[in-house]
Amino acid sequence: MEIDYRLERPLKLHARLMVTGLTVLLGESGSGKTSLLRALAGLLRASGRPFDGLRPEERRVGFLPQGYALVPHLTALENVALPLAGREARAEALRWLERVELAPLALRRPAELSGGERQRVALARALALRPRLLLLDEPTSALDASTREAAVDLIERVVRAEGLPTLLVTHDPYVAARARSLAVLEAGTVRQQGDPEQVFARPATLGIARLVGFSNVFAGRVRRHVEGGVEIATGEVVVYAPTKTPPPPDAPVHWGVRPEEVMIVRPDRPLAGPVARNRLEVQVRRIVRKGLAYTLRVEGPLALDVTLPRHVQDRLRLAEGDRIEVALKPRYVHLFSSEASS
Repeated sequence: MEIDYRLERPLKLHARLMVTGLTVLLGESGSGKTSLLRALAGLLRASGRPFDGLRPEERRVGFLPQGYALVPHLTALENVALPLAGREARAEALRWLERVELAPLALRRPAELSGGERQRVALARALALRPRLLLLDEPTSALDASTREAAVDLIERVVRAEGLPTLLVTHDPYVAARARSLAVLEAGTVRQQGDPEQVFARPATLGIARLVGFSNVFAGRVRRHVEGGVEIATGEVVVYAPTKTPPPPDAPVHWGVRPEEVMIVRPDRPLAGPVARNRLEVQVRRIVRKGLAYTLRVEGPLALDVTLPRHVQDRLRLAEGDRIEVALKPRYVHLFSSEASS
């Protein structure tokens, strides 16, 4: 389903994107994500395709808002049955509770359910309408890490089984990475949409890069064109970045590399060929354990964040104060031509 909507209030927004399967719209808090969902549901004045001019009840849109909006004195079954009519309403509601794996708790009220269980009741209620489009507003924001993962798994399964176009908005990169298609909202418009791996590895703008976890971003100038890319000068450091559309020499640019893709050079395994480019001698300033990975801060000609899997740190046994060499593999160095490029 193609969406092309314009809003003037509560903020100016023009969002154009394609919703196929589980599509995630990623954006900072206050960027207009919730406003877009409310406009699609007919709860905010807006213009565009689809649904333009239709009343909310004519749109067949399933909407799961933040907070879930369950009626506290009704059971889970009665909440799901609310939008249904006819003699089969309760039986249909029970079928949807079964689909979200909550039928055994059908007679419990919201106060007797966990946050994840209340979310599943609200999801079943949205699905019971058999909507043309499902809208999910930050569905994992109130969940802990393990419940969040289970919730995303369930949403993926249901959406795939129903073949239902679903637009989920979030500011959580974890949820964004689970999408079939990822769109990014920036400065009142959708700047980029594509496969999540593509967006995370090759963000279109500097703002998107920061949103998807590029903590190593630097300003520089194009030094010269070389085969397949450019050399960029950042202070005394010269880095090679591959690009099919090189900016002109001396042009100001930004470039970056993800912390997961900074390589520790082992003294017993010298690098050769293109991989040997972009090497820096640095000192380990800080090591922080994060779950089963380690985050390092290294400083030298550049200051870099580095993420190491546990098995790599177990082998290298790096300590704060160690002097090491890192390599920025050219294939992982990404060039941003400007803040507003799309």
